[in-house]
Amino acid sequence: MPAVTKPANVKGEHLVDYEEKVFEDVKAAPGEKALVTFHTVAFEGSIGFVNLLQATRLQRKGYETSVLLYGPGVTLGVQRGFPTLGDEAFPGHQNFNKQIAKFIEEGGKVYACRFALQALYGHGEGALIEGIRAINPLDVLDLMLIHRKANAVILDTWTL
Repeated sequence: MPAVTKPANVKGEHLVDYEEKVFEDVKAAPGEKALVTFHTVAFEGSIGFVNLLQATRLQRKGYETSVLLYGPGVTLGVQRGFPTLGDEAFPGHQNFNKQIAKFIEEGGKVYACRFALQALYGHGEGALIEGIRAINPLDVLDLMLIHRKANAVILDTWTL
């Protein structure tokens, strides 16, 4: 068996060139829109959180950005905590709530399907994070079509 002669990695070292940016930093032109949809369950993988970060980045690049929570995606938008709402039971427990709140604070819009809230997950509108707008299930497709007609950037998040 060959001997390993490379020293172990040390905290603070760089293993990749994190400063090199290959592509131009694209910004939105006035009036450009973006939509990020979520049909994924909170805590069932990283994509829900990663695309919340992408939505925030799109907003910061100047896109008028909306987030759509539908189907199991509404689980990203409910208040959580233990032992009481808002408490962080373990590190990262509030990552969805905090990121959504930051996105809304920075001007982003978040919509949640009322059908999924009540019929699928047994939540009312009062369970949503402050600032999320509950919408009729018939609005889900129309919101997507409005963004499609506006030639918006659309990121669809599906994990089921």
